[in-house]
Amino acid sequence: MSAVPDLAVTPDPTPHPTPDPPPGSLSRRRWASGLAVAVVLPTLLSAGLVVLDDRLDLATQALLLVLPTVVAALVGGLAPAVVAAVLGSVLLAYLFTPPERTWEVAGATNVVGLVVQLAVGLSTAAAVDLAARRARQAEEAETRRRALAAVDRTRTALLAAVGHDLRTPLAAAGASIATLRSDDLRLSDANTAELLEGAQQSLDRLGALVADLLDVSRLRAGAMAVVLQPVDLEEVCARALDDLAAAATVTLGRAADVPDVRADPGLLERVVVNLVANALRHTPGGRPPRLVARRTDGMVELRVVDHGPGIPAERREEVFAPFQRLGDTDPASGIGLGLALSRGLVEAMGGTLLPEDTPGGGLTMVVALRPAPGGHAGLVPGRRERGETPEASP
Repeated sequence: MSAVPDLAVTPDPTPHPTPDPPPGSLSRRRWASGLAVAVVLPTLLSAGLVVLDDRLDLATQALLLVLPTVVAALVGGLAPAVVAAVLGSVLLAYLFTPPERTWEVAGATNVVGLVVQLAVGLSTAAAVDLAARRARQAEEAETRRRALAAVDRTRTALLAAVGHDLRTPLAAAGASIATLRSDDLRLSDANTAELLEGAQQSLDRLGALVADLLDVSRLRAGAMAVVLQPVDLEEVCARALDDLAAAATVTLGRAADVPDVRADPGLLERVVVNLVANALRHTPGGRPPRLVARRTDGMVELRVVDHGPGIPAERREEVFAPFQRLGDTDPASGIGLGLALSRGLVEAMGGTLLPEDTPGGGLTMVVALRPAPGGHAGLVPGRRERGETPEASP
């Protein structure tokens, strides 16, 4: 999603999709194809019947000229089938009904035969079109049923996962508070402080989980407020590392020609916190993650490099799906919203977030943002200055 270049923006609204046709209806392309069949097929079939005129009687010729009506009804619906039926009757009257090659029809029997042939053609067109329409409606209904069933299964699974991860910190906080309120226990000041700290951490974690869920909902609804301004990447990264207490374990490099980026400083800091926290979880000891900023192809890239196990190429997009942890069952790793939220925030700022292989093994997350017009931004307010709680999204 791209953002319009104002100081306070929201992502561009998604273009309104073209309304779906009514159930069972055909597209204009199908209708045009059926009309072409209705004109071409009776003509070609009549040409072949002219060659075999002395071998076939009039009844057989009339029956064969009904076939284009059936094909036109299957391809394009009722209107092309009516055209095929009328054209077949006209060709039968002109080419094969005595006297041939004239518009005169000799004998009442031949007149009745032509009327019956036209009636059969029109009836066949209506019947085939009705059957094809009902078949299409049944197929569309089955497709919708399967889609709704898949959505229901996904919703059930997500609610189960979210419910479990929300209950865990709530239960921990409840246990600490229950212990503090117990009249049967005599707690020292140190034990009381430890229980209070544990309850506070659990409630902070619960608050972060709820905030992430709300932010994902806002992003999907296009309601996330984004304040774009020139931002110094080095300052934002330094604040993010300070939030994580990771300044001593993560290296930060920046090329000399890297300009400021156009971003929301608070949201960008949150993205960096999420990506670095994820890299720290998967990086082996002795090979700390690296942050590298550089300018390339008209964009400014911030690369979060780790040397962990990496992710197979065919599964990389899965990590950006909400509630996806790719088999990570550690409760401390959260409910799998961090990368989904990070990509949504970057796209809301007009950028991209893509994974790449790290040379030598590992994963590199590449944040690409537009360079800011003008000069250096200087210091910008981070989450700490804005009064927000610095915490990585789980």
